[in-house]
Amino acid sequence: MLTNNKFRIALVALAATSLMACSSGPSEEEILAEANRQAAVEQAEAEKSRMERETATVARAEAARADEMTRLRAAAEDQKATLVNQNIIYFDFDVSSIKPEFISVLKKHADFLVANPSQTIVIEGHGDQRGTPEYNIALGERRGQSIETYFSNEGVSMSQITVVSYGEEKPAVMGTSEYAMAQNRRGVVVYE
Repeated sequence: MLTNNKFRIALVALAATSLMACSSGPSEEEILAEANRQAAVEQAEAEKSRMERETATVARAEAARADEMTRLRAAAEDQKATLVNQNIIYFDFDVSSIKPEFISVLKKHADFLVANPSQTIVIEGHGDQRGTPEYNIALGERRGQSIETYFSNEGVSMSQITVVSYGEEKPAVMGTSEYAMAQNRRGVVVYE
C-alpha cells in the first residue's frame, strides 16, 4: 500500500507540477505583446538603417557637389589666368573700332564673363602721345567703350564692366617710334 500511496503522491505531484508549468507560461496577450514589441524593435532598426543609408547618400552627393564646385572653380581660375595674359587689344592710329584679329580674344573674355557673372572687369583705354591730352582721354574712352559694347552685345552684364580712360598718361612703351606708339594705342581688360 505504501507503494500505491507513493505512486498516488507522485501522480498528484506530477499533475500539480504540470499545472504549475502550464499556468506559469505566457498568456496569449503576453505572446502578442512580445510579438508587437519585437516587430516595433525590428521596424525601428530598419528605420535607423534606412536613415543611415539616406544620410550616407546625402553625404556622398554633397561631397560630389563640393568636388565638382572645386573642379569648376579651378577650371575658371585656369581660364582666367589664360585670359589675363591675353588682355590687350591694339587699335590703329586715331581709331576706336576693334580690329577683326582681336574679335576671337574678346569673344573668349565675353564667354568667361557670361559664365562667371560675379566677375568684374575694368576696361582701360589708352592712346599714344600724338594729339592733345584731352583728345587722347576722349579717344581712350571711345576705345574702352568699343570693347564694352562688344561685351554687352555678347551678353555680358553692364554691371560687370567699368571703363576708364588714361589717354596718353600710362604708356606701355616709352619712345616716339612707330612701334612704341602702336603699343600704346590699346585697350586693356583688367580683372578685379
